[in-house]
Amino acid sequence: MCSGELAIEQRYLTDLHQRVDALRAQAAEGDGEFWRGELARLESVEDGLCFGRLDLCDGRRVYIGRIGLFDGDEPLLLDWRAPAARPFYTATAVDSQGVRRRRRITTRGRTVLALDDELLDVGSGDEDLVGEAALLASLTADRTGRMHEIVTTLQAEQDRIVRDEHPGVLVVQGGPGTGKTAVALHRLAYLLYTRPQLRSRGVLVVGPSRVFLDYIGQVLPGLGEHTVVTATLPDLWRGGAERVESAAVKGRAEMADRVAAAVRARVRIPDETVEFEFEQQVLRLAPRTCRNLVDSARRRGLPYHQARLVFEKEVVDRLARELAESMESVVLTETGEAIDGGNADGGLSAADLRALAAAGVVVDPDEPSGPRHLLDDTDRAGLRAALLADAGVRAVLDELWPPLTAEQVIGDLVGTTSWSTADIPLLDEAAAVLGEGVATFGHVVVDEAQELSEMDWRMLVRRCPTRSMTVVGDLAQTGSAAGATGWAEVLRPHVDDRWRLAQLTVNYRTPAEIMAATTDLFAAHHPDLRPPRSARSTGEQPWRLRTTTAELADVVARLASAHSEGSLAVIAPPVHRDRLAAALPVAVPPDLTDPVVLLTPGEAKGLEFDAVLIADPAAILDAGPLGHNDLYVAMTRATRRLGVVHPGPCPAELAGITASPWRGNAFPL
Repeated sequence: MCSGELAIEQRYLTDLHQRVDALRAQAAEGDGEFWRGELARLESVEDGLCFGRLDLCDGRRVYIGRIGLFDGDEPLLLDWRAPAARPFYTATAVDSQGVRRRRRITTRGRTVLALDDELLDVGSGDEDLVGEAALLASLTADRTGRMHEIVTTLQAEQDRIVRDEHPGVLVVQGGPGTGKTAVALHRLAYLLYTRPQLRSRGVLVVGPSRVFLDYIGQVLPGLGEHTVVTATLPDLWRGGAERVESAAVKGRAEMADRVAAAVRARVRIPDETVEFEFEQQVLRLAPRTCRNLVDSARRRGLPYHQARLVFEKEVVDRLARELAESMESVVLTETGEAIDGGNADGGLSAADLRALAAAGVVVDPDEPSGPRHLLDDTDRAGLRAALLADAGVRAVLDELWPPLTAEQVIGDLVGTTSWSTADIPLLDEAAAVLGEGVATFGHVVVDEAQELSEMDWRMLVRRCPTRSMTVVGDLAQTGSAAGATGWAEVLRPHVDDRWRLAQLTVNYRTPAEIMAATTDLFAAHHPDLRPPRSARSTGEQPWRLRTTTAELADVVARLASAHSEGSLAVIAPPVHRDRLAAALPVAVPPDLTDPVVLLTPGEAKGLEFDAVLIADPAAILDAGPLGHNDLYVAMTRATRRLGVVHPGPCPAELAGITASPWRGNAFPL
């Protein structure tokens, strides 16, 4: 490494940090939400503030970093999302885009550690090149239990997706290790930069589990973005989920019709005349009239609760007219006598006076003014209010068109009040039919989207009225029986053709040796799909070891005890969780920062580890109709080493993996 070049970059980095310090001090003196957000943004870029430099063919030098910094109009540091920074990710020797040399700058805190130069203009004669491949260094580094941003090593294929301006739904389809999650998060950061209005409208990231969301939790803050909401699907419902069950039936789109029918059926159309008691009078509503009023309210196209208010108003209006007509039939003569109604002596009855008083009308029978109408518009409004407030009238209205909650509707429909994850979209559907509002967002990122059911999609689309989404997934990794087998079938009902597919084809995580071990499994179940090609080899071959069911936990524990470098994930089917948790030094629930973690294939989705040990692959295959996809997920989590322990014979799909005898601690993990 050239010490002179290191010194140059160190001086420049120091100057940049001093400018950030000044901005941070200014933000700390400010008051309000804006300044608090600005302070958080400046603090988040402390590590890796500047990570690149472009030496252009016209002699200019441009530095690239996490945020933009200026001296007046002079850019000191370009935000990586700025158009002028794009050649840092896309320039090649074939298409240099005006770049003579690209330099990647590795830092720790405020110290420059290493430089990596690439000469793109081969005719420049520049020989002062330093460093080694930054991408390779990032791929071989130990995993820390947290996803790191890839802003310093974005590849051209990834950058094209990050900067994609498609306004509808962009589907990022990519196999294991292609960086699709990181790409989606970087695209979100890019959209927040180019569409600042999204900050006020809100953005949402939906992940498969809280473990996964914790894993990716540092990526967006590391890019200077702190205003993003993260959630699992159950988090989007106010009650959450308490248990898990098969979602195949409940996830089908036809459940939306069943929910709507269940809500509609709660409105009662009577077969006999409905009677309302009010101030010792009986008011009546004929069945035909009641049906007409229900139909009239429904024709408005309003949700259940809003239509209920329309129905109540129309019923009360009709009752008030009937009552007013009854009162108006009592006409007083000039001498104060009642014509048609009233007491036998010709005056107003006590019931008349009570009804008028309830409506806010005060009548003094001792001071008549001749024939006249008793009720004006204000009086009639008061009469309607009195009817609506009357407990007896309200009880009958509630019997005809009852108030409902989503929990009541779905509890009756599925016969439970202990909600599963499959019930959450049903509850949300019921809430929508009832007219309960939800928080909405300007853009939504959906990770592991292949797992979502048709009802899950309805739930998510309700929260994104603009239909601006980044959808991330891999159809070869679908584990849910209610999940997707194709993107068009789940998206077109909601966005028609306003969606586009972008594919990632290079696997940066999984070594070629491990991907080769998945060949038979992948080919047997996905003959129409192509797996991503690995960017590297490690020289370490996967291995398998036969044992018995009785000895499985002990063998796995002994193998895990040999682990000494990087992170290790033991991936096993749920049936073995308790036994393995008791035998291994692991936390429950898992802490991804621990050196050893125990996960099911579903929990391992989207995560990566230095080494993976799979326990009982046959049980994973047999756990459900898509067990082969779960096993594929488990096999592709490792960045270096893969071991398989199988009780009894090895599944045919893994027979090509080298079998090794047990030799104590002979298998390094």
